[in-house]
Amino acid sequence: MRIRILLFVLFLFSGWVSQAQNLPPVLTNYNQIITGDEQTSVYFPLLQGKRVAVVANQSSIIGETHLVDSLLSSGIRVVRIFSPEHGFRGNKSAGAVVKDGEDAVTGLPVISLYGKHKKPTVDDLQDVDVVLFDLQDVGVRFYTYISTMTLIMQACAENNIPMIVLDRPNPNGFYVDGPVLKPGFTSFVGMQPVPVVYGMTLGEYARMVNGEHWLKDGITCDLTVIPLKHYTHNMMVRLPVKPSPNLPNWKAVYLYPSLCFFEGTGVSVGRGTSKPFQIFGYPGMKGNYVFTPKSTPGASLHPKLENKTCRGEDLTAFAEDYRKNPPQLHLQWLLKAYHELSKKHTFFNNYFDKLAGTDQLRKQIEAGFTEVQIRQSWQKDLKRFRKIRKKYLLYR
Repeated sequence: MRIRILLFVLFLFSGWVSQAQNLPPVLTNYNQIITGDEQTSVYFPLLQGKRVAVVANQSSIIGETHLVDSLLSSGIRVVRIFSPEHGFRGNKSAGAVVKDGEDAVTGLPVISLYGKHKKPTVDDLQDVDVVLFDLQDVGVRFYTYISTMTLIMQACAENNIPMIVLDRPNPNGFYVDGPVLKPGFTSFVGMQPVPVVYGMTLGEYARMVNGEHWLKDGITCDLTVIPLKHYTHNMMVRLPVKPSPNLPNWKAVYLYPSLCFFEGTGVSVGRGTSKPFQIFGYPGMKGNYVFTPKSTPGASLHPKLENKTCRGEDLTAFAEDYRKNPPQLHLQWLLKAYHELSKKHTFFNNYFDKLAGTDQLRKQIEAGFTEVQIRQSWQKDLKRFRKIRKKYLLYR
């Protein structure tokens, strides 16, 4: 009798866990979370009397005040700023070279980590006692901020400089999905063997890079993470500041993991329109949505298919209906476009395999695999990654 009761309880529990894993994310306003940089009483004492280098951009704000301004007004000595892709003020297009310079507001030197070099040099760090990292990520492997963070960790480890990560929420942290990067496909849009969507904050990811000894020569960084408060991984967070010029709202951030595969094709994802990463299309495609990409300073200079009339789909309503969508990458649009265009045009470009982190996805699409078959091929690698990921989670 006791065994039957125990089995029944286990059955109910397993069903509850299964349902919990498939619950839709909770759309959450940013001000409901206390971010790492808001907890100044925790990390300001770690900076007193130190020469500080700050890794920051337009998202690095405490309330409405930029982190750098808060540090300076508190008497903390900031010696330089490191800027990632899109620049310190976040006004550079994706892939655009970011130059060294001087911040017009503070007069501090700005060293680009998306220009002549992507890793801080010995000279960049020669008068630095601690590096403070505060960037808003979107939780996707090919979004370059995890690569920037990895290279900074490498430089700090090599030069015996501690690094503090001020954690921020991951708006796509409620699921894990996609092909895991394979050896031979490492690039700045994919450095580690992780899936496209890895379900971790930058603080958690930094802990994983250290713990798995993914830095060159297996060295580790003297790392401190200032964790979030009131955050869980089932939240889909509305970001108060655009994380980059072409992710203007939560719908674009939500659709970005799935639509960015089109950047490895000839299909437009709406760069140069009012709905980047919320639409897709190509001249002559079937679809009810018509758009024409235009050159847009600060967002998309000379976007793909500039001044050409495209036809395709507007996925805004799909994003707004997120509660009914499975928490996963959505391949149906990529497969649809391939089946419609591949006989008339060369569909994939050399960038696609870098984004996917493998050539398998492209070959599967070309061979006519269904989405179910493609997704099934990811499962062993995803299971292995989830075991690794679990060791470094700060938020359950």
